[in-house]
Amino acid sequence: MKVAIVGAGWAGLAAAVTATQAGHHAIVFEASHAIGGRARGLKGLKNTTLPNGQPTHLDNGQHILIGAYTATLALMRTVGVQPEKVLLNLPMALRFPDGQGIEFNRWPTPLDALAGIVSARGWSVRDKAVLLRHALGWQLKGFTCPAQRTVAQLCQRLTPRVLTELIEPLCVSALNTPAHSASAEVFLRVLRDALFGVQGGSRLLLPKVDLSALFPESAAAWLVQHGGQVRLGCRVHSLQPAGAGWQVEGEVFDAVILANAASNMALALDETAQTATESIASKLQHSAALCQALRFEAITTVYAWAATARLSHPMLALRSSAQAPAQFVFDRGQLGGPAGLLAFVVSASGQERAQLQAQVLAQAQTQLGLPLQAVQTVVEKRATFACTPALQHPAHAVAPGLWLCGDHVQGAYPATLEGAVRSGLVAAQALGGLS
Repeated sequence: MKVAIVGAGWAGLAAAVTATQAGHHAIVFEASHAIGGRARGLKGLKNTTLPNGQPTHLDNGQHILIGAYTATLALMRTVGVQPEKVLLNLPMALRFPDGQGIEFNRWPTPLDALAGIVSARGWSVRDKAVLLRHALGWQLKGFTCPAQRTVAQLCQRLTPRVLTELIEPLCVSALNTPAHSASAEVFLRVLRDALFGVQGGSRLLLPKVDLSALFPESAAAWLVQHGGQVRLGCRVHSLQPAGAGWQVEGEVFDAVILANAASNMALALDETAQTATESIASKLQHSAALCQALRFEAITTVYAWAATARLSHPMLALRSSAQAPAQFVFDRGQLGGPAGLLAFVVSASGQERAQLQAQVLAQAQTQLGLPLQAVQTVVEKRATFACTPALQHPAHAVAPGLWLCGDHVQGAYPATLEGAVRSGLVAAQALGGLS
């Protein structure tokens, strides 16, 4: 079949590669001149030199992967990327600059987590015992809970130290939603897959190349080599039913996969409904309404530099508060970047760019003892959907020959790279029902 895929983010590219593997002819439409969506390198950014004049490459946000991201890792290999070369593989750790915190060891899953809890630095015997008791209870219940429960409610009987040094950092990093409003159901699902899903599922995989080189560029090249197309700078203004297929910008396709941002997806569905039959129009409008109802959280990454800056580990957790907003810091010098460049991540960020940057620089001085100069502060305002309890997502299938994919589309995961990739796979595999 001839398939149009609207959007060249990780979900759209995953769908295009998978469709091509199944023998279809995939054409990707991307409105911008860059691929990768919300996880890409910032190519051509004017301010890409450090204060010492050294050029560098930045990303639109600091992302991590974990060993449980099996679909993403498999797709990377499909398009010729070797994860072992582009990702630094480390044990799961939430280690603070003062040396306290939790770090898993290299034992088999789930013994690595058990050993990490038992050996957590700065934790009392009660901290560890209460967490182990809760973890056993979650496992016995199959890592499930009522859909309406929040992470804060799920963990309300844990000790304050475990909450602030483990649960809250894990929650905001995995779901990009504060614990008091985050879905406990999704949080438990992530814990299950990371701790019990596959061997090595909890491993931290930190990119050593920019995010475009991590997957999108290789995926686009692979697609072209296998007969597909990637049309950059091609915004889709017109999507209409055409007999048994669909017409995209006047060109007829057997099927269409919308893989763009939720707001653009809602607009396209609403506009398409205007010319569709009544039965199809109602389905389009329902999906559009679900897209429009989603709330979004921002992620801010503050890149800062000092000639002698170096962390004790490639990634450290930070003690965050309203005045010290960053939850994590990454040493880009240990991740293939220039020495002295650090990336501070503020998940679920709500303040203005200038305020966040000033607060993070002060936080670096206080918690790391480093006087840093700001290099670039990147705010991704709609980085992820707010992963709240009992959230309704649009389904993949909308109408005959029309599918949706993206990390905001119905799936088991929060707004992560793995969630986006898995969604693209589902949409592309559904094409088999038409052929």
